Order: sequence, then structure tokens, then C-alpha cells
Amino acid sequence: MRVTIFQIKVAHTVIFWVLSLCVVYALYSGLADRVTFWTWVAVGLLLIESVVLLVSGWICPLTLLAERQGAQRGSVADIFLPKWFADRIFPVCGTLYVVALILIVMRAVF
Repeated sequence: MRVTIFQIKVAHTVIFWVLSLCVVYALYSGLADRVTFWTWVAVGLLLIESVVLLVSGWICPLTLLAERQGAQRGSVADIFLPKWFADRIFPVCGTLYVVALILIVMRAVF
């Protein structure tokens, strides 16, 4: 069974929203000083995503799969988001994730 670009976009979009919620939850946990089991689940999922991206040369494997299926090159081709938003996902989410990690570590240590 061949995976279609539409199926890749749906999967990538769902994964994006789940991981975005993880970033928001981790940030909330750090800001509100409410580090729970779910905070660590969110951080763990984001860590797994970071390792996957690192191993893939900072290109999502789903983007590569979409391009192999004939999609245009670039992040917009494999996710249901506007181009202006898709182009800013890594800098915005990455920065918020780092801030969340700093806050969580500060809460855990102090």
C-alpha cells in the first residue's frame, strides 16, 4: 500500500499539534511551578522528537517521505499550515521548549 501525500500531511499535522501542546504544557508547568508526571511525558515526547530531527539532519522524516511521493520541497508541502506559520515552527517552538526546560529544571533544583 502506497502512502499518499494527503495521508502524510494528516499524520504530520496531528503530530505537530500534539507536540505543540507538549511545548505549551511544559512551559505552563515551568511557569506555574506545577511539574507533574504529565510534564515529564511532554518533555520526553519532545526529547524523542529532538533526537529524530537530529538524526535526520534537522529535517523531519515525514517531509522527506512527502518529497519522495512527489510533494514540493519544503515544510508547507507536508503539513496543513499556512506557509508563514510553517516557516517559523522550529524557531518559535524550539525557543519555547528551551525556556520551558530551563524553568522546569529551576523548579526541580530550587
